[in-house]
Amino acid sequence: MMSSSSPAAGRRVLVVGAGLTGSLCACLLRRKFQDKVHIVVWDKARGAGGRMSTFRPPDPSSHSADLGAQYISATREYARSHHSFYSELLAAGVLRPLDCAVEGLRRKDGSTDYVAPLGMSSVVKHFLRESGADVFLEHHVTGLSRRGASWEVHRKRGASRHFDSVLLTVPVPQILELQGDLEDGEPFHVFLSVRQRALLSGVSYSSRFALALFFAPGADIGVPWAVRYYNDDDPRVVCYAAVEPRKHATDGAAGRGPSLVVHTGAPFGLRHLERDVEEVQPLILRELRQLLPALPQPISIKCHKWRYSQVLSAVAGCPGHMTLSEHPLLVCAGDAFTHSNFDGCLVSALSVLGVFQDVM
Repeated sequence: MMSSSSPAAGRRVLVVGAGLTGSLCACLLRRKFQDKVHIVVWDKARGAGGRMSTFRPPDPSSHSADLGAQYISATREYARSHHSFYSELLAAGVLRPLDCAVEGLRRKDGSTDYVAPLGMSSVVKHFLRESGADVFLEHHVTGLSRRGASWEVHRKRGASRHFDSVLLTVPVPQILELQGDLEDGEPFHVFLSVRQRALLSGVSYSSRFALALFFAPGADIGVPWAVRYYNDDDPRVVCYAAVEPRKHATDGAAGRGPSLVVHTGAPFGLRHLERDVEEVQPLILRELRQLLPALPQPISIKCHKWRYSQVLSAVAGCPGHMTLSEHPLLVCAGDAFTHSNFDGCLVSALSVLGVFQDVM
């Protein structure tokens, strides 16, 4: 749990999801409304970051690994319109330009790429710190019930709590699974009109597996590159690989061993979506050994399944969010209402700020 000095007074706002959109929303609300809001963030995971998570191996002699988002790409347009946010992260040392060559990258649109030297989760944690929010991890929201002018929010373990406003930034399928009722006994889903439910049900995601291999200090990965893409349309398993210290420009930092992250392609992720990571890990390792025959023996391995990796089909015609209830306020937001990258989440968060400006 990350605690803050936020006053108990003010509008009680719950942000569900400690990922990028949730952290940006919390930060923007704090900067705009100061002590007029008391912001609380709940997330079901054991750490903040969401799909920008950074895994630190049990053996501290190895470098950490970004299991989700690998780096941030800013188009020329977003580099201009979101300049203040990029400048803030660069000045704080949270981001730095990606200096290494990226092999196999097809994009040639003039974008600028940035890495997070301390891991991608540091971007989320930066905005959470700036928000002054009370962050509670392992708080799994299961439903909401309207109680007068507030929401009673239920969780998997522990007592429910009441909030004046609730902001849902989790993947859309998890929003559609929420339970609860209104004061008159009607089920929670009545907040969704036929059109809203159809729009939300139309959101689709790609699914991937991420595999991180951690090596002893001095180990040689046996490849000259830092980041490499493989053909995602190919039936092969691996579509991306990165040597983390090189990607972060921290090669040999603190005498730690290197780590290697690989992501599977979307077709492979879809085929094996319902399988456990323990079953899938050997399949990834087998192909990885074929691609990188000089790879040394790792001292530990972490495999993670991203059921909701990137948005393939976003909610059509939504301005970065969807308001499910105005009184009391209930809003859902995230990359499903824009597109899956840093700027998409920021567009969504800025749109949410506009909603709160209208009701505060």
